[in-house]
Amino acid sequence: MAALFGAAIAGLTSVVAQRTQAKAEWLAHDRIRRQELYKEFIEESSHCYVHALQHNEPDLAALVSLFAKISRMRVQSSTEVANEADLVGRKIVDTYHAPEKTFMQLREMLGDGSMDILGRFSDVCRAEFASLRER
Repeated sequence: MAALFGAAIAGLTSVVAQRTQAKAEWLAHDRIRRQELYKEFIEESSHCYVHALQHNEPDLAALVSLFAKISRMRVQSSTEVANEADLVGRKIVDTYHAPEKTFMQLREMLGDGSMDILGRFSDVCRAEFASLRER
């Protein structure tokens, strides 16, 4: 009876260990997927924003790609990250309606921080990754 009980405990321990390892691997993979998505979004939104600052006609292909990434975030990310990404996308679209900026104006915007439309997005992503580490 003791041997049977010991074998059952060993089997149960093995199943729990495998589930724990599988969950850890899934979380690590999920984190990497999110990091790659956020990296692509930051790069693409930066390009779109600079284009919007310098042109009145939108680059529709780039905007569609940008909003596709935002939609992926709605599926994969926290609500806060997806909402912040959406605000960045809307800011870019709204920028096309503003007058084109000269190089000197862009330089001034860099100096006063008004060109940084991704700061809050980055902060929210960092908070999300911190919460993922706690799991």
